[in-house]
Amino acid sequence: MSERKVLNKYYPPDFDPSKIPRVRQAKNRQFTVRLMAPFNMKCKTCGEYIYKGKKFNARKEDVENENYLGIRIYRFYIKCTRCLSEISFKTDPQSTDYVVEAGATRNFMALKLAEEQAVREMEAEKEEERTNPMKLLENRTKASRGEIEMVETLEELKELNKRKVVVNFDDMLHRYDEERQSEAAAAAAAEMEDEQLIKSVFGERTEDGTIVKRLVDDGGSSSDEDKRPKKQAKMLTVKATDLLAAPLNNASKNKKPNPLVKIKTALIKPNADAASTSSSTPPSTAPSTSTTAPSAPAPIVKSSLGGLSLLGSYSDSSSHSDSDN
Repeated sequence: MSERKVLNKYYPPDFDPSKIPRVRQAKNRQFTVRLMAPFNMKCKTCGEYIYKGKKFNARKEDVENENYLGIRIYRFYIKCTRCLSEISFKTDPQSTDYVVEAGATRNFMALKLAEEQAVREMEAEKEEERTNPMKLLENRTKASRGEIEMVETLEELKELNKRKVVVNFDDMLHRYDEERQSEAAAAAAAEMEDEQLIKSVFGERTEDGTIVKRLVDDGGSSSDEDKRPKKQAKMLTVKATDLLAAPLNNASKNKKPNPLVKIKTALIKPNADAASTSSSTPPSTAPSTSTTAPSAPAPIVKSSLGGLSLLGSYSDSSSHSDSDN
């Protein structure tokens, strides 16, 4: 089934448009159109008010022997909504409006009348200036005087504004630039901190797109070495016998020898009684020394002997002194 609304019609191959008979139509034919009321009006027959914008099915025709600068003028026929009496109006291209012809009267429109009155006054003034040169001179003098007064008023207002407020635009622009630079620097610093944080967490991105995260190695920089924990110092072990020798050694090191006194050292030969007594006691490992005088029991020893050897020599000297007595 073919479509009802189509753009292209079918024409058979033997179609001849000259064979179609022409129908003669009236020269001023009327068309039915849908329009809205262009203004408020009142019906003369029943007094019904028809407001602007009400829709009607109107008949349209061309007005014969009337035009404005080659623009065609149209006439419309509508019917009253109450008594069905016919109302006619036509277009007015000169005033870009409509004019009622029969069947109704147009309601009063103050704005339209005021505009028309202003247009008529302007046209009258122009006509008077064209015909009366003195009137033209007076109008020009009034216009120039009004311009001078307006300029003086503007200058007074400018002076008042200068007295009240003094604005240095250069300083203002300079401050604005400084604020903008400081904001840009702060934003750049924040962005750099974010980048460093991201690099420290996720690593750096190389040119080929891979992410390399830095690992801490042995051959790091000085900053890495500072972060490493320092090795603890080794604890020195102290022997119990060192406490006996340390004071004597320190005293012997600190004590300076007197050059005027000559120290004599000699070995003491043990007697028979001393031999018997010494046999009962264990022999000492270090040789004992004493002075030649019997009245001085304290032995004279070299400074190189240790603490234990001194104790052994002291015990021997005490035993010899007992045997002599």
